[in-house]
Amino acid sequence: MALLTGDTVAPLAVALAIFFLLLDLVHRRARWAPRYPPGPKALPGLGNMLQIDFQDMPNSMGRLQRRFGDVFSLQMAWTPVVVLNGLVAMREALVHQSEDTSDRPSAPTYEHLGFNSHAEGVILARYGQAWREQRRFSLSTMRNFGLGKKSLEQWLTEEAGYLCEAFNDYAGRPFSPKVLLNKAVSNVISSLIYAHRFEYQDPRFIKLQQLMDISLKEDSGFLREVLNFIPVLLKIPGLPAKAFPGLTALLNMLDELITENKQSRDPTEAPRNLIDAFLDEVKVRAKGNPSSSFNDANLRMVIADLFTAGMVTTSTTLVWALLLMILHPEVQRRVQQEIDEVIGQARPPEMGDQARMPYTMAVIHEVQRFGDLLPMGIPHMTSRDIEIQGFLIPKGTTLLTNLSSVLKDESVWAKPHRFHPEHFLDAQGHFVKHEAFMPFSAGRRACLGEPLARMELFLFFTVLLQRFNFEVPADQPRPSDHGVFATVRTPVPYELCAVSR
Repeated sequence: MALLTGDTVAPLAVALAIFFLLLDLVHRRARWAPRYPPGPKALPGLGNMLQIDFQDMPNSMGRLQRRFGDVFSLQMAWTPVVVLNGLVAMREALVHQSEDTSDRPSAPTYEHLGFNSHAEGVILARYGQAWREQRRFSLSTMRNFGLGKKSLEQWLTEEAGYLCEAFNDYAGRPFSPKVLLNKAVSNVISSLIYAHRFEYQDPRFIKLQQLMDISLKEDSGFLREVLNFIPVLLKIPGLPAKAFPGLTALLNMLDELITENKQSRDPTEAPRNLIDAFLDEVKVRAKGNPSSSFNDANLRMVIADLFTAGMVTTSTTLVWALLLMILHPEVQRRVQQEIDEVIGQARPPEMGDQARMPYTMAVIHEVQRFGDLLPMGIPHMTSRDIEIQGFLIPKGTTLLTNLSSVLKDESVWAKPHRFHPEHFLDAQGHFVKHEAFMPFSAGRRACLGEPLARMELFLFFTVLLQRFNFEVPADQPRPSDHGVFATVRTPVPYELCAVSR
């Protein structure tokens, strides 16, 4: 075979350049459509990827919103993306046109880690029958095992007691509350999934927490976005496992826990937990139906979704809550005064106390608004051509929901960039919930764990403030209330002192 020479290399390079340029133009054809949302100019091949700070997506999107409006477009490599901002555009898309905006775009990085059409879980699943089955199953099973009932409330109260004991062990010395809060919330999820509670010093439990932290960091940033938007790179042998070692190890550990649960199951007894209930569904629904979403591969994904999403968001909200209490001691004192008046010190809080605690409820909601945990939500995708705010958005377009633009909207909130519990109180001091409060997103793909999160936030927060005064350590500077973005927006690491009341 003849070798390439200088005379042939140059024409070949030009031909390849023209081919990729034409391919790039084909992938950008949506931007030429009438009434397509405006956006910044895109570079060939990479699109707008170099113009986005993936370590601080909310600020990047905020700048573009001020420049192009509440509905604007991006080109992420060859993927067309439309970003939604503000309450009106968000509700129009996610609520009023939810049937057409509830799909999810493909995530090639996950597919190379074991996610596929038969194992999509709940959060990232494509919108369709499998997703409906798994969401319905997850909701009904969580209710069967105590969600919204006294049994789960008692489990939460017991776990809150263990958490307080762990805080008390520091005897007023400075410590970071993050790890202990992660463990407490993880045990709540574990009670539903495994009917099991881990001791805080259990080495395997500690490893599980560490892997969840690592996988969360891997799930954000420039590398993941490049691999998702240029999936051909994932064909490099061994790259997915090397790029996501924490997520790979986490899934393997969850597999071990599922296997142990299977081995300990007595098939003659009623289901003990969500895993047992899922396996019973496999026996019934998968028989003679190879396309059923009830299979061993999908069990792994459902467990991973519930465990990681359920733990990270709630525990991080509590980390924000304690930070804001030490930064705003006057708010902490008002919450404690309400706790003393309504609950006292003789009994633990109960969910029924919420109705008589408007200020505490306002503080919990303001923590969620100010903390702004999932500022960019989870991507959606249009399943047909739609119109939003007068713009035409073609079928198959990825939608990014800038939830931060709603939670920090200057036209809605009196002090959007400050912690201000009065956002959720009327002139008479009654608790009011604003339409723009959507930390769990909205529409058909709103977070299915919202009811559980509300229980955890109220019971853990009120128990902790009932038992302790939280303070900035005397020898440390005042911590920052600015968050760090990594898919989930977390506080800058800090320490506090928990002094028994």
